[in-house]
Amino acid sequence: MPRQSRKLSESKNYHVMIRGNEKKELFRNNEDKARFIAILKEKNEHNKYSIYAFCLMDNHVHLLINEGRDEISRIMKRINVSYVYYFNKKYNRTGHLFQDRFKSEIIETDSYLLAAARYIHRNPLKAGITQKISQYRWSSYPAYIHENDLMKNIVDTDMILGILSPDRQTAVQMFIEYTSQDTKDDFLEYQENDEKEKDIINEKNARIFINEYLRKKDLVLNDLKNKNNINHRDELICALKMRSNLSIRQLAEILNLDRNIIQRRK
Repeated sequence: MPRQSRKLSESKNYHVMIRGNEKKELFRNNEDKARFIAILKEKNEHNKYSIYAFCLMDNHVHLLINEGRDEISRIMKRINVSYVYYFNKKYNRTGHLFQDRFKSEIIETDSYLLAAARYIHRNPLKAGITQKISQYRWSSYPAYIHENDLMKNIVDTDMILGILSPDRQTAVQMFIEYTSQDTKDDFLEYQENDEKEKDIINEKNARIFINEYLRKKDLVLNDLKNKNNINHRDELICALKMRSNLSIRQLAEILNLDRNIIQRRK
């Protein structure tokens, strides 16, 4: 079966996740993480695109990217190929390092962009790696809160801080407060085992999952047809596809949406 085209973002903003093949580590030590961050900088030498946020975990990476004058697929190919070359040479190995293609979801609104940045920066906290976000060394969070942090050469903080306030000092404080909020943001998740991805085993489970999702977002089912809720609609479809084996027809009936909409969402 041919691969389906990746959904493109009108805003050019994407939340991207890459993970290790067969759930193996992408980074064996801090030197590997430092090299990956250096590659992020090297591959954007001409500033064709912007990185708004990133977080490196041992077996996966989250990135928040505006593709700018480039294309998200080309951006990720350059980054991944360069890191694989480094990793395989260093550890005298061959074969795949990353699992399949990278996963991505489109980010079309400022509020969703803020929430995605918060979700990415809170990953180490959620994983129990650190008790304070500011203590985690391998994310873009320091670039937001420290004026002279070296990450500023890699991360464009102006976009997200500008959403919060035109005054940078005020925006930084608002960003710290916003990121500290423990929310139920739903974004691309790293699953430790495949069983979790297929935990919706029938239509009844799917309806329970949908109702809980809508409750968290303060929505009803028909709201998914509103163009202002496209991000929520697509996020829900993606989650159902990942976590169930329900057919396109079944999902379309449960969500009361056109089959083509379900089919197109990756």
